[in-house]
Amino acid sequence: MDSSPSLTGQFLLAMPGIGDPRFERAVIAMCAHDGEGALGIGIGATIEGLRLHDLLEQFDIDPGDVPDAPVHFGGPVEPRRGFVLHSADWSGQDTIDVAGRWQLSGTIDVLRAIAEGRGPSRWLVALGYAGWGEGQLEAELTRHGWFNTPANTALLYDTDVYERWAEGFNAAGIDARLLTGSSGTA
Repeated sequence: MDSSPSLTGQFLLAMPGIGDPRFERAVIAMCAHDGEGALGIGIGATIEGLRLHDLLEQFDIDPGDVPDAPVHFGGPVEPRRGFVLHSADWSGQDTIDVAGRWQLSGTIDVLRAIAEGRGPSRWLVALGYAGWGEGQLEAELTRHGWFNTPANTALLYDTDVYERWAEGFNAAGIDARLLTGSSGTA
């Protein structure tokens, strides 16, 4: 039985020198974490040249008055699969509550609702996700890779995407400018 605490509803922040360029300065909103593995959605980078209206057009959804928001790089797993992190004021057929902090939806109904102005009041769209198998994330947390911090929805909705990494550390009382990707020897 794994007794480590669940990271569901927290943020993972990539440490400098994580060793995987896909995760440099990554901010991952953890949506599920249990003994079988973990799943998170990246919120610290956007996909260049792809915006919400482009996605809606691919599904023949009229964007209406919805802002043409950037689409986030959710992670390297299933990069064509879409997810929406959103406020709890809307729920669809597959919506999952994430520790009472935000909701996760992954079907087209949430995009239709957003475009029609009847969706969640706060939302963020991503393609792909970050996933870990059984015990994999716990092992990465014991090495120089990830820092976890309690979730603050202001980081999701009110912080510029490229400032989320530094702000995540700042909220934990750490000045990210002082972090280094290497360590010394004694």
